[in-house]
Amino acid sequence: MSDLKDQFLQPTFIKELGVALEQNTKRVDARAFANAVADAPWEKLVLMDRLRKVTDELRRVLPDDYPTALKVLRTIARGFKGFDSLVFADFVGRYGVEYLEESIPALQEFTEICSSEFAVRPFIQRYPKPMFKQLKLWARSKNVHYRRLASEGCRPRLPWSFALKELKKDPAPIFPVLELLIKDPEDYVRRSVANNLNDISKDHPDKVIELVSRLQGTSKETDWIIKHACGTLLKRGRADVLELFGFTPPESVTASSIRISPPTISIGESVSFSVKLKTKRHALGKLRVEYLVHFIKSNGKPSPKVFQVFEKEIAGSEHVIEKRHHFKNLSTRKHYTGSHRIEIRVNGVVMADKSVILID
Repeated sequence: MSDLKDQFLQPTFIKELGVALEQNTKRVDARAFANAVADAPWEKLVLMDRLRKVTDELRRVLPDDYPTALKVLRTIARGFKGFDSLVFADFVGRYGVEYLEESIPALQEFTEICSSEFAVRPFIQRYPKPMFKQLKLWARSKNVHYRRLASEGCRPRLPWSFALKELKKDPAPIFPVLELLIKDPEDYVRRSVANNLNDISKDHPDKVIELVSRLQGTSKETDWIIKHACGTLLKRGRADVLELFGFTPPESVTASSIRISPPTISIGESVSFSVKLKTKRHALGKLRVEYLVHFIKSNGKPSPKVFQVFEKEIAGSEHVIEKRHHFKNLSTRKHYTGSHRIEIRVNGVVMADKSVILID
């Protein structure tokens, strides 16, 4: 998100938004609006906090009456598109929850220029029954953006947003919506359906497995959805899910000891490792190969992270896996010194492991 912060909600957009406000309401001075938005501590704010700051300023300068303010924004929004336009939907999500009837058409309009996936969630939380009725209407729409919103908006664990706790506990209302979209012709929608099901699988794996087992083989597009919907379950190494996709227990496969070089590295450096897989049969067969790094956390305890190497059919009786892993600090992961175990996993079964020492 730090990189995105430097790409979106930049001064040019803030200036253009201020000008549009000034042209559509006598209450706003474009320069004063831009100055108020960029006031300290703007530079220190992360992307979503910057979004909230713009929305707060919109609420301050627009008419106090929400329907009137929304009418102004719906007029202005026609001149914008892209991620910056998220401010319009954000205004609805933050200030329009008491106005369901007025807000739904606005969410529809705004999702076409950017997305209303975040803004729709407070409405789902507040009005579950009418909103799921609305989601089904969107799921049946000819408009691809409405259909995508129907799925993305009700994801239980949507990134950058709050979790829908009731749907995490019981995802039953989501399935009728996804069933309407499971054969959608647009990849844009199918990806959302897969991500929604993957969210559900983290709390209710058996419900997703039941759906996957029922729909597998329906079509090429549906098979793609259910494969990606099982991403988390496959990473967890669940044997029943692996077998659904043809990855049977590797009973005839053996692995050599992991060769690792260098055995000790500093934070920021990389390590290379390799391992040879063998079988006495004529072919290794269909394999899903992953490696796990058990990262040492700040409390000194290990936390595993799964990295996929490949999924493929191997016709030969031997295959060498060679990988390099970089232990550089990221915005999403900070490294700590200690012994980090690396494991090679084949079709859900750990076949070999060895440790690399990470020093400061």
